[in-house]
Amino acid sequence: RSKALSDEENAKLFGKCNNPHGHGHNYKGEEIDPVSGMVLNLTDLKKYMQEAIMEPLDHKNLDKDVPYFAEVVSTTENVAVFIWENLKKLLPMGTLYKVKVYETEQNIVVYKGEETISE
Repeated sequence: RSKALSDEENAKLFGKCNNPHGHGHNYKGEEIDPVSGMVLNLTDLKKYMQEAIMEPLDHKNLDKDVPYFAEVVSTTENVAVFIWENLKKLLPMGTLYKVKVYETEQNIVVYKGEETISE
């Protein structure tokens, strides 16, 4: 839901996801280097994911509890960007290849920095 749009425009653009009070999803993610099959030590990765993803997003109403989404529409694409930016700050340079966010089994977003691919 976008604050910049009317109720009618939001309904047309976002369909059943248009809810003034938000709606929930269960997301899952993968971070794998295509060459080595490993990003980095799993203990370190879990720590980075906890700080970059779980602490700011888990069990939160994105639009009300996460400051980033106060002005950014909480689409799956923007969730991927948020996760990318948070992980990029924590991970060693060059280790972040992509962020893949599953909103549903059929709605998947892959983000590689400036490039977003819907699958």
